[in-house]
Amino acid sequence: MILSPLWRTFWIAVFAACALTSAILFLEPILSQVDLLPDQGAAWYYWKLPEQTTMGQLTAWGYYALHQLFFWGLIAWAQRHRDRLRDRTRLHPVNVIGLFGMLGFGLLHYLQTAVWYDGLAQDTSVFSSQLSVIFLLVIVLIIEAPRRGLFFGHGGGWLAGARQVLIRYHGYYFAWAVTYTYWFHPMETTLGHLLGFLYTFFLMIQGALVFTRVHTNRWWTLVLEVSVLVHGTTVALVAGQEFWPMFFFGFAGIFVVTQMHGLGLSRVVRAGFVAAYALAIVLIYSDRGWANLNEVIRIPAIDYLLVGVIGGLILLARRFQNTRKKTG
Repeated sequence: MILSPLWRTFWIAVFAACALTSAILFLEPILSQVDLLPDQGAAWYYWKLPEQTTMGQLTAWGYYALHQLFFWGLIAWAQRHRDRLRDRTRLHPVNVIGLFGMLGFGLLHYLQTAVWYDGLAQDTSVFSSQLSVIFLLVIVLIIEAPRRGLFFGHGGGWLAGARQVLIRYHGYYFAWAVTYTYWFHPMETTLGHLLGFLYTFFLMIQGALVFTRVHTNRWWTLVLEVSVLVHGTTVALVAGQEFWPMFFFGFAGIFVVTQMHGLGLSRVVRAGFVAAYALAIVLIYSDRGWANLNEVIRIPAIDYLLVGVIGGLILLARRFQNTRKKTG
């Protein structure tokens, strides 16, 4: 099969993301000389210098600001000139600039870690990075809800109005969440960091290929949604956290309840996923203890609650705005 220039470029970008991630391993001789403080609990970010340095913070925040402005500028230009980008089967110059931006800022972060190490974690809470990605995933659930539903293919129609708002503005939030998370961490060589940076590079590819069919391809966007399952579970396992099933079954539950619908899968295939999910729960919790079964619903409960709150607030704001227009 002959790939179109758009899809050929996409696969080259994916390969470049994998290469950039693999190159982080070559930083190990430098990173092994960095002295870190003992872990101090869940609210502590381990990978930061005991005492921050002026150049470390100047470069981390400075490069982050440049990256952020670049990403936002890319989105603003694309939206302002959307008429030039109507052919979604083509690769446009703005997409090429975005992809080279991913490569350039990838190399810049590599250099920054090798020389100064520290990221934004010195000045911000570890929870800020986690929450930024959680809200990103929740917004995706809202955007996709009218197409695939929220619960087994149903219950997403009421979010159509919220989707219209988010389709127009979500890119700016996504660009912030991705860029902030990217510069929050130094380029460490733990498996969790490597998977995290690969995931972040994939999200940058998604942002760079705005107004193309890649950006809306259901299988590619599913990979981006489900990747958090692999990353979250791996980080918990590597850290020796006993509650790793919360991440695995939580994100897998969202896949079974919501994300696998709208892909055109047959009922048999979907039933197979549900059966495999249920069987895995039985196998794990028959040994782990059924008293811990509440772990399975923690992440889905939070995500669907946020869907309701954020979606509801957007709809209320739209209704208020429309009422003001009519009465004005």
